[in-house]
Amino acid sequence: MAITIRRATIDDLLCMQNANLNNLPENYLFKYYMYHILSWPEASFVATTTGDVSNPQDVFEDLAQEQNVEIKRDPTYIRPGEKLVGYVLAKMNDDPTQQNEPANGHITSLSVMRTYRRMGIAEKLMRQALFALREVYQAEYVSLHVRQSNRAALHLYRDTLTFEVLSVEKSYYQDGEDAYAMKKVLVLDELKPSNFQKGEIEDDLESDLLADILKEGVDQVTV
Repeated sequence: MAITIRRATIDDLLCMQNANLNNLPENYLFKYYMYHILSWPEASFVATTTGDVSNPQDVFEDLAQEQNVEIKRDPTYIRPGEKLVGYVLAKMNDDPTQQNEPANGHITSLSVMRTYRRMGIAEKLMRQALFALREVYQAEYVSLHVRQSNRAALHLYRDTLTFEVLSVEKSYYQDGEDAYAMKKVLVLDELKPSNFQKGEIEDDLESDLLADILKEGVDQVTV
């Protein structure tokens, strides 16, 4: 089963909201997701799968079209054959009371569907978002909040992604639970995706990738 991490688009918003509603107690209005994507289109990412995905509803949709009947789509599917399994929603800090602060980002929400957890998807989504916040928006640091009871998320942020716990914010969530306020300074060279992909060759984004092929001859290329 192949998992693809890609930039989130407007087409993904319904599925992102659905994942949030299924997995997290903190929910947002649809327009809040749209605000993120329209304002910072390079900051948020989704994880999708297209391998071995069979959606029985596709059959019913075909039948419904033949009979001119409308049915409600499965909100886990972005489109037939592409299923959303996780997302990260990120933005730059737009608080008008903090205009004197250095440019900084914020992780609004991170969610992975239950049957796709413990596969490293959350970490990959976060690393892409952190890299984008620094490279595209020049964020000097990023902040987030996490429930004190969410041990798995705390382990990811603190131990894997090296966020620093700044403070405990009392009754931060609507149900009264406290939150850890966390922060990570963003250094571009440390955030490059190639650092975590275990690849032997890194693209320097300057070399001509076709140079070696042309040197050896096109006849030597196998496809």
